[in-house]
Amino acid sequence: MTVPTMNSTLQFRFAKFAGLVAILLALSGHGSPLKAQTVAAIVNGEAITQFDIDQRIKLAMLTTHKAISRKEALDELINDKVKIREGKKYGLDMSAADIDGAFTNMATRMRLTPEQLTKMLESAGVRPATLKNRMKADMTWSNLLRGRFQSSFIVAEKDLKGIGDDKAGAESFEYLVRPIVLLVPRGSGQAAIDSRRKEAESLRGRIQSCDEALDLFRAMRNAAIRDQLTKTSADLPPNLRAILDKTPVGHLTPPEVTRQGIEMVALCSRKPTTADTPAKREARDKIFAQKYEAKSKSYLQQARKGTMIEMR
Repeated sequence: MTVPTMNSTLQFRFAKFAGLVAILLALSGHGSPLKAQTVAAIVNGEAITQFDIDQRIKLAMLTTHKAISRKEALDELINDKVKIREGKKYGLDMSAADIDGAFTNMATRMRLTPEQLTKMLESAGVRPATLKNRMKADMTWSNLLRGRFQSSFIVAEKDLKGIGDDKAGAESFEYLVRPIVLLVPRGSGQAAIDSRRKEAESLRGRIQSCDEALDLFRAMRNAAIRDQLTKTSADLPPNLRAILDKTPVGHLTPPEVTRQGIEMVALCSRKPTTADTPAKREARDKIFAQKYEAKSKSYLQQARKGTMIEMR
């Protein structure tokens, strides 16, 4: 058996002491960025740090352009942990893949790649994980509410009585359309985009029916014509409704530059419908939101009562 020498024993004790000093320095925040990790609250054993609060404040400013207080940010973070824990009680646990997919969808709606969205967040001092954590809580809570209380969110027809019944508001149409895109390679210069737009305008003048559009764009290289879609006035934003109402049946809407290239829509038919008018759809969505918000607030208050929250 090897007997430790006095020198080796001292070295061991010194190394142990140095390690303890390093830990104490880290915990005290000296010589380490962990000072920002001071715990502000513990929710069911999970810590919320001052850094988390700073991140939530920055995220709120970036997404809403409004400043929130540290108390408001902490309250939001506590609510997020409560929502996620409540979801797990009912078997709802959003995976990393679910959140990454939602993050990608958000970037796509902003006409960005996930990498570009990440850089935009980082340039504002926000970690992508900060946004993803918020998304996880929101998605969990939404799925939980809809799963448990869906029937309470139903908007009855009697709640919409008299809305949109005037002549102007009652007008609603059903549109049969085919989206069309002239592909433009990503990263192409403005000259290429302008050239493709001129081509689209030229083709637009030749089309007199959806059948002609189908034959023409199916045969073209670097172009695509999608399957037919049926939309009502209530499904569409006002600007797109106005464009479709001005477009003769069988013709194409004016070209628009998108991430894919130059897009148009072939209007195959337009006919009156008794489906929701835009006014009724707006009212229905508003009433639904009010019911959802009320249930969300009461349920969250109830869930917080059963949560162990320790403020530091």
